[in-house]
Amino acid sequence: MNKVILVPALLYVILQHASAQLPSDSIRALLKREVAAQRGKSIIVGMIDSTGSRQVFAEGILSDKDRRQPDANTLYEIGSITKVFTALLLCDMDQQGQLSVNDPLSKYLPANTRAPQWNGKEITLLSLATHRSGMPRFPDNVFPKDPDFTRAYADYTPVKLYEYVSTFQPPDIDTKWRYSNVAYGLLGLILEKVSDKDYENLVKQRICQPLHMNNTVITLNAQQRSNLAIGHAETGAVVGLGQLGAIGAGGALLSNVNDLLTFARAQLGLVSTPLYPAMQQTHILQAKKEGEDTYTTMGWTLYQENGKHYLFKDGGMPGYRTYLGLDLVKKCAVVVLCNNNNSVTDIGRYLLDPSRRVDLYRYPWALLDTLRSTLRSSGVDATVARYRQLKAAADPRYTFNEATLNYLGEECRRNKQYKDAISLYALNAEEYPKSAGACESLATTYLLLKDKTKARQYFEKAQQLEPNNRHWRYMLEQISR
Repeated sequence: MNKVILVPALLYVILQHASAQLPSDSIRALLKREVAAQRGKSIIVGMIDSTGSRQVFAEGILSDKDRRQPDANTLYEIGSITKVFTALLLCDMDQQGQLSVNDPLSKYLPANTRAPQWNGKEITLLSLATHRSGMPRFPDNVFPKDPDFTRAYADYTPVKLYEYVSTFQPPDIDTKWRYSNVAYGLLGLILEKVSDKDYENLVKQRICQPLHMNNTVITLNAQQRSNLAIGHAETGAVVGLGQLGAIGAGGALLSNVNDLLTFARAQLGLVSTPLYPAMQQTHILQAKKEGEDTYTTMGWTLYQENGKHYLFKDGGMPGYRTYLGLDLVKKCAVVVLCNNNNSVTDIGRYLLDPSRRVDLYRYPWALLDTLRSTLRSSGVDATVARYRQLKAAADPRYTFNEATLNYLGEECRRNKQYKDAISLYALNAEEYPKSAGACESLATTYLLLKDKTKARQYFEKAQQLEPNNRHWRYMLEQISR
């Protein structure tokens, strides 16, 4: 008899927990666990409820050299959450009659730039904003002066982006979702042209000033820089701020929890703002994402099922991961910011919807730590020997993959230890002979050493491995000039 009564009671408790906001102690425990597991040097969470009340939870430190805990004013790169701001600018200009989201791309291109077409159809501004232009994640005509992954696009100019557009042939238009920083970079240039303002000032004047968001920027002042959470790679290594050049409208903004909660409150209609009609326009479902249970809007990802109606956007930069989520039914929001390049999307979605789950982050870089220590103490030859020894022993503590040696090589290259980098990249190419990425790492390092012969050799090998990758052809053309 007791068992019959107990089961429904237990089920009721579970369902109540799944539909309710998590207790503060549970949130703190979750962040403490994940920082201890090395998911992030720091993780900070901001939450608002339907009354607009705020809660902030923080764990970890800004960096090993600055052991302060982050607060609601600490700045992080927010990566692709920037796209939500870009889409809002687009819709605000649409609402104000400065442009139409259905305008063709050709209306805003320079006179010498060809507008891509597919079966007689042209890309529109809506195509760009919904990732349905056919454009790829990144452009292929990139020849960075500095191969460091945080600065690879620093010298990527609008001229280069327009050159890319002129040669781009869409595989389709408005038929398939393909995530594209290129599309949002191009959209940003169009918004600049229409407004006659640069992207950062456009965001500040049309979004941040009306909403009183004073710390959503691209260019940091001295005070903001003093309260910056230093970025870290997946491996825990310190990395610099990202530089995106002409594709900055896809990911260049920095912000903090306070500003993003203010932004979320406006998006939920909890505060009056003239921007709200444009915000609602960005919320409209546009298309299904192939292979997922979510949809695309302008800037956001939409999830709706069983009475749930969520909008969210996550972001990633070389040293940061972020999440912004809105529950349009319960009128609450979650912000998660992390200064490591390890995803926090699962944390954000769980805090918004506790019926989901968060698996403990498992640190996968024990092998890298061991090899890094050997390199510092004994040099690159001993490091290569140590790698071979550990692999032969098949120690289960270590994960062997292409990324490990590539990361260690990048650290050497960043420190101008080019010969050590080449030894590590060469080992990677030997271990993973079908990897075009390993060949690219060798080629770009030889370019730094001004050895065009070797660079050409490895770009040609990359091209053989990936014959449809236009970037390899572009690099070979540049080397031959």
